[in-house]
Amino acid sequence: MLLDWVTSGAADGLDKQILIDSLLDSPQRASAFGIVDQNIEDYVEKSTRLLNAVYPPCLKRFGKSFSPHALVKILWEIWMPLSLQLVRCKQGLQRPLIQGVLGGQGAGKTTLSAALTLILSHLGYRTVSLSIDDLYKTYAERTQLRAVDPRLIWRGPPGTHDVDLGIKTLQNLITRDSSQSVHIPRFDKSLWQGEGDRILSEIVEGKIDFVLFEGWFVGARPVADGLLLEAPHPIQTEADRIFAQDMNNLLQAYLPLWDYLDRLMVLYLPDYRLSKQWRKQAEHQMIAQGKQGMSDADIDEFVEYFWRSLHPELFITPLTQRSDLVDLVIEIKADHSPGKVYAP
Repeated sequence: MLLDWVTSGAADGLDKQILIDSLLDSPQRASAFGIVDQNIEDYVEKSTRLLNAVYPPCLKRFGKSFSPHALVKILWEIWMPLSLQLVRCKQGLQRPLIQGVLGGQGAGKTTLSAALTLILSHLGYRTVSLSIDDLYKTYAERTQLRAVDPRLIWRGPPGTHDVDLGIKTLQNLITRDSSQSVHIPRFDKSLWQGEGDRILSEIVEGKIDFVLFEGWFVGARPVADGLLLEAPHPIQTEADRIFAQDMNNLLQAYLPLWDYLDRLMVLYLPDYRLSKQWRKQAEHQMIAQGKQGMSDADIDEFVEYFWRSLHPELFITPLTQRSDLVDLVIEIKADHSPGKVYAP
């Protein structure tokens, strides 16, 4: 019904009671976005106007990734209610609201950030995105780090980021006057034969309303030592457990950075192994197009390295039940579409 409406250009033709009933059919999701009986009619009125306005630019921006039906569905069920919720949370806050986005590889962090930026822009708000990847230590610093700890063969685990730079960046974003420019660090993964390096910061000027801070372990907390004694695959050997414990200890240094988050959402893979499956599919497509790609064995080694450092079952799954730390959980299904949506 919504797709027919936005594509026909008709001013009417919407049965708003059907829309109200559809929202209430998923009380968990409605509650997570603050949609209740008392405000649902106003919400539907506001959302239908918003959908009519943002569907065309979203189709232009995301049309290669979503069919028209899938795009309307995710706009109505996820992107728009989340955008409107952020606007409500921003009210009365005399600084940018910092929204953390935690999700594994392929969970959709980049797409979600782009969609929120587009919709919030239409609503009159300006958004800046920051990835935990932008906070990597420089190539020279990581080379020195690897000489001290040869286990840090890839960038990504705790210890490979400049946490102080992240704190400084977020502090500058929330304390600056809108007349002052702010430097946002950026990381170029293509430099040094794929090793990557930080490049000159992006200079942002003017008012900023929202900061979307995303990453594969943004908001993750150290766990009790005992949980690492019988950790899941691929943490199997004593060396694996020592590595996991050391990464767990290094995670402590990130807590002052997480303290800057006003909100945290988790794009949650109930089956964490999907991230490896998706990576293999992506690499197979690249190879089929004549591009360079990793072998399945290389992908196994690469992905399992990160599971050894911060295993999703130990560091991510528990967060989905932590109402004191997480505001929203969006489960991601095997086809990349959203599943259950709830507040812990």
